[in-house]
Amino acid sequence: MSEITPYMPPDTPLDILHEDSDVVVVNKPAGLLSVPGRGEHLADCLIARLQAAFPDALLVHRLDRDTSGVMVFALTPHAQRHLSMQFEQRKTRKTYVARVWGRMEAKTGTVDLPLIVDWPNRPLQMVDHENGKPSVTDYRVLKSSDEESRVRLFPKTGRSHQLRVHMLALGHVILGDPLYAKGGVRAFDRLMLHSEELRFNHPESGKGMSFRAKAPF
Repeated sequence: MSEITPYMPPDTPLDILHEDSDVVVVNKPAGLLSVPGRGEHLADCLIARLQAAFPDALLVHRLDRDTSGVMVFALTPHAQRHLSMQFEQRKTRKTYVARVWGRMEAKTGTVDLPLIVDWPNRPLQMVDHENGKPSVTDYRVLKSSDEESRVRLFPKTGRSHQLRVHMLALGHVILGDPLYAKGGVRAFDRLMLHSEELRFNHPESGKGMSFRAKAPF
C-alpha cells in the first residue's frame, strides 16, 4: 500500500526560524516530504529545497509528509552527529498540537503502546504488544467539544506515525488523516497535526535552544 493521496507539494517559500554556522531551523509546510521518496515524482522535498539555499544542510530527523512544523537541520557533520545523538538519547523535547475527533474526557494522560509496521498495509503502523517497539506519548487536552478536541502532544519516543496511531488507539483519530481517518473525519484540507516546539542543545555551545511555530489551524 502506498500513500493514498497523490503527492502535490505546496509551492511555498522556505520559512526559516533560525540559522547560524551550525544549524538551520525551518517551519515545514504540510504536504511536503522531509526527504525524497522513491521516483522522480517524489523528488521535491524539504531538504532538497533547503540545500538550494544551504548546500551543506544535513538531515537530523523527519516529519511525516502531512505534518507541519519545526524541524532542525545540521550544517556540519559534527552538528549532525551531535543533534542525532540528542534525538536518539531522547534529550530533545518535542511538542505537537493536534485536532482530534470527538470529546477527550481525560484532560491529561499517557499512551504507552508499542508500535510496529503493518507490513501488508505499509506505511501504516499498528499496536503490537509482542513485537512492537516501545512508544510513549503524553497528552494534555486544551479544549474539547462533542465534535472534536484540541490536544497538545509530548512524544517521549520517535516512532513512525506514533502520534497518529496513539490517538487512533484512544478512539480519537487526528482530523484529516489520509491514512487512518475515515469518512467525514478525513475530509479536511490537511492532517491536523503540527510540530509546535522543538528544544535541543546547540551542538557547539551546548546552550539550550527552543524554537516555536504557531499551528496554522
